[in-house]
Amino acid sequence: MSSPPPTGNAYAATDRTVPTRIRRHASYDRDLVHAILDADYLCHLGFVRDGAPVVLPTLYARVAERLYMHGSVGSRPLRCAGEDTGIAVCLTVTHVDGLVLARSAIHHAINYRSVVVHGVARQVTDPAERSTALNALIENIVPGRAADSRPANAKELAATAVVALDLDEVCAKVRTGDPNDEPEDLALPHWAGVLPVQRTYGTPMPAGDLDPPVTTPGYLTQR
Repeated sequence: MSSPPPTGNAYAATDRTVPTRIRRHASYDRDLVHAILDADYLCHLGFVRDGAPVVLPTLYARVAERLYMHGSVGSRPLRCAGEDTGIAVCLTVTHVDGLVLARSAIHHAINYRSVVVHGVARQVTDPAERSTALNALIENIVPGRAADSRPANAKELAATAVVALDLDEVCAKVRTGDPNDEPEDLALPHWAGVLPVQRTYGTPMPAGDLDPPVTTPGYLTQR
């Protein structure tokens, strides 16, 4: 499978990617979508199984106009992705940037950046693309790690399915700024504002059976 070429600086809006409310938060800007996706590695993948919705958290990575995920070949969604028709999915990524505390309870909110992708996920069978995808998944979690770990062997690769989802139907939503209090509430004696939320990494903890001469790599200490 080859990635579709970009078609300008924005994704086309569709019935599935146009929000039903607060449309001013929506964006189809390609650079914004890529930036949101590249800032994380955990997504939620939704699909229908036996007539009921299922949503699973999973790792992902973006390569150009395509997202990759992987898992056991025995996984239901990954097996379905291997069928001729693939599997219809909805993938979401969300960053929480701040808790928006308003004077009134009803106007509390969050500042966030999110992406929703609709499409058909299909298994990747080409060995070169599978290798690219698996390396990208590791690099997206910890840059520099792919070259600092043993590559998967033939047995491991045979037990691993890789699926691809093209960035065709995509929408980003972003909320920033202060709370939207009602004018009559501005004089109330309650604190209002934004409590920022950030992701931080702690000190790397070596495995108990790590060979003492193996030191902590720079790509971990410099995060």
